[in-house]
Amino acid sequence: MTEEAELVFRRPEALSDVVTHYCPGCIHGIVHRLIAEVLDELDIRERTVGIAPVGCSVLAYNYFECDFAEAAHGRAPAMGTGMKRTNPDLVIFTYQGDGDLASIGGNELIHAAARGEEITTIFVNNAVYGMTGGQMAPTTLPGMVTTSSPFGRDVKTQGYPVRVAELVSQLDGAAYVVRRTAYKPAEVRKLRKAIKTAFQVQMAGLGYSLVEVVANCPTNWGTTPKESLKFIEERMIPYYPLGDYKVADGVKNLR
Repeated sequence: MTEEAELVFRRPEALSDVVTHYCPGCIHGIVHRLIAEVLDELDIRERTVGIAPVGCSVLAYNYFECDFAEAAHGRAPAMGTGMKRTNPDLVIFTYQGDGDLASIGGNELIHAAARGEEITTIFVNNAVYGMTGGQMAPTTLPGMVTTSSPFGRDVKTQGYPVRVAELVSQLDGAAYVVRRTAYKPAEVRKLRKAIKTAFQVQMAGLGYSLVEVVANCPTNWGTTPKESLKFIEERMIPYYPLGDYKVADGVKNLR
């Protein structure tokens, strides 16, 4: 008689059993899974509402087994604010890219954080407008070539990249602001822990929480998936250092 095998790996219940539309090598799929794992672990799937952005993850509502809404470009924090204030028991998260969040949605982001709205933002920073053709984004690195900066981003005429975690961390209403990545297993584990903490911050009523994820875009970067991971390590992380940018006193008791 053989012993029953122990199940050590399975699809999270909060993650839909479908094939995503993301390009090969894209980190969005990893981030989706981690969010789903956390929703299951905290047992909050039935009261969670995600808000999809305009961008590569515009179809995120197809990939999670929780309620979802679709916001106009950049307006996810405003929609999340309304949902949370009218239904305080809900757990609200916005899932946004750098074009959606840091460009047209920059004002929404800043004021939601300044007000200390009890919502969570998962911000995927791949330094480019992915869905619309690879144009320069607010987070595009100096000298980085995109379809709208074919000679590289010139900071003299096009300005410097926006460091979102550093910016949001200066706002009094922000309780938990960190930057992580997912280009290797050790970093994936750290990212999962950060996502869990961000949701716990919201559930404890401590204020606004944001997890920035330094990500890749092999298609618009013109690289292979493997090369894109090297670009994250050698180019992205030096400009966008990983770490905790704000951890309020109350948050430390959750970790």
